Amino acid sequence: MTKPPLTLYLAAPRGFCAGVDRAIKIVEMAIEKWGAPVYVRHEIVHNKFVVDGLRDLGAVFVEELDECPDDRPVIFSAHGVPKAVPAAAAKREMIYVDATCPLVSKVHIEAQRHADNGLQMIMIGHAGHPETVGTMGQLPAGEVLLVETVEDVATVDVRDPDRLAFVTQTTLSVDDTIDIVAALNARFPKIVGPHKEDICYATTNRQEAVKAIAPHCDAILVVGAPNSSNSKRLVEVGARAGCAYSQLVQRADDIDWRALDGIKSMGITAGASAPEVLINEVIDAFRDKYDVTVEMVETAQENVEFKVPRVLRVPA
Repeated sequence: MTKPPLTLYLAAPRGFCAGVDRAIKIVEMAIEKWGAPVYVRHEIVHNKFVVDGLRDLGAVFVEELDECPDDRPVIFSAHGVPKAVPAAAAKREMIYVDATCPLVSKVHIEAQRHADNGLQMIMIGHAGHPETVGTMGQLPAGEVLLVETVEDVATVDVRDPDRLAFVTQTTLSVDDTIDIVAALNARFPKIVGPHKEDICYATTNRQEAVKAIAPHCDAILVVGAPNSSNSKRLVEVGARAGCAYSQLVQRADDIDWRALDGIKSMGITAGASAPEVLINEVIDAFRDKYDVTVEMVETAQENVEFKVPRVLRVPA
């Protein structure tokens, strides 16, 4: 039986970013240097396949520092942690390695600089997301106020409307954030914003690639985890850009084939913490059922690389 034809639009850039690549490398190098087990506070990146692979090598994932023994190294996830966490690790004289993405660390530094200048912070982000928790935890309670929507801006209760600054989570929807920033500027004309957009290059590039493929696609699949902010934003961007069916899948097994019945064109991308092996797995699943023609749609090239911390580059 002949397979039906399918044009598969593969978005580029997609998948791993430099911060995720660095964080995974940090865990691998820590196990190599100090042996197993090495403890990791929170999932190093939001992807079950990656976490399971590191667990097999000897990483132990915990949610809080008090679950870690004093005599084993601990790594802080790429999303960043409140200041109290490394302070507690230092007090216990633990070996710890900070795998916070340098672009998240940049936001932490910004927040501290504004606080040092006497400004109260507003953070645009998602409540409970580890990156938001980490950034808000850089300053004392009450110094960072969270807004998630344009509606939140209208009700946020600030100390002094003339002494404010804002930062954003790095993995937000670029389009949503523009609207929230506009609302902040309208309500607080003197608010100070970042010199350069806080949303990271990888998030922006992946969203732009999805916008480029969406008008050509009957459906889009985003390979990523349900707790991955940047992956969920890609699903939303695909839907907004004109694709009627835009869905998140963790693995090829998650594809809802009945929902895709009769499609002629398919878009595939992946969140910044999804490895290429999972993308290839999804493409192979389509090859099994369709006569696939792959068209790469590249909207940007990435050559960013972040060094691992020096402690991992020197012999034990």
